[in-house]
Amino acid sequence: MTSNVTAVSYGLKLSPLELEELRSLLTGSGATFRAESRSGDPRYQVYTADFTLESGNPADIAALRQKVAAAATAGVDTAIVPAGLRQAARKLLIMDVDSTLIQQEVIELLAAYAGKREEVAAVTEAAMRGELDFAESLHARVAVLAGLPAAVVDSVRGEVKLSEGAAELVAAFKAAGHVVAVVSGGFNQILGPIAEELGLDHWIANELEIADGALTGRVLGAVIDRAAKEKYLRQWAASEGIDLAHTIAVGDGANDLDMLGAAGIGVAFNAKPAVRAAADAAVNMPYLDAVRHIAGV
Repeated sequence: MTSNVTAVSYGLKLSPLELEELRSLLTGSGATFRAESRSGDPRYQVYTADFTLESGNPADIAALRQKVAAAATAGVDTAIVPAGLRQAARKLLIMDVDSTLIQQEVIELLAAYAGKREEVAAVTEAAMRGELDFAESLHARVAVLAGLPAAVVDSVRGEVKLSEGAAELVAAFKAAGHVVAVVSGGFNQILGPIAEELGLDHWIANELEIADGALTGRVLGAVIDRAAKEKYLRQWAASEGIDLAHTIAVGDGANDLDMLGAAGIGVAFNAKPAVRAAADAAVNMPYLDAVRHIAGV
């Protein structure tokens, strides 16, 4: 049984030698090329190769991904994507927020107002590496915010910057009729205005508790952890009538691993090593819109 697959290479610069080595690797793995193209812009370059693989076994495609990743040179990444996902009439893109959709970790920006930024940043790093339980670490980090005036939330909202290419990525998916969602271990008070501005179809995050004009140091309700992220991916895909095989998940930390694993393709964006190793593809440059080339949008 054969399968149609696409290899998408992207980097600040793609040399002819690197592309020839990729072609040789794919051919040696049983690929028969059907079409090749070059694209990109002044920021980064993209090479796309459509090919037929002798085996359609998912395990063989996963093995090819590992082989391609092991042979990659610094500054160039290659995603191996099923043609069915790239050609799907309707897809769902779901993204993490902190250090993915946006450049910062919001909890660290908030903690700076309590004089605890470095302390909180260390805990965040450990949680994103998967060394700490996310929910427990979130409660501990939010606790240091107790007593801060609610106005600091507005101040932090003004400090948040979208990742480069984020708005372009969302706009491209929306213009093509696809669905865009975000699920965050951060906070609704920050995410809400961003979601509205970008016109996101679905979004959810944690809710900071505010009482008498101040942060209480607690979050309301269940924490959005790695299990919740996968749950919302499945829930939103089902509600939109989109096959899970036609979903693209993007994230950077251990909290995203279940979501990345459940999606049709999981993309690690400037991620921790463990996340890069587990994901189907990686983007190791600052341009989030590279994901549209992976997805064929």
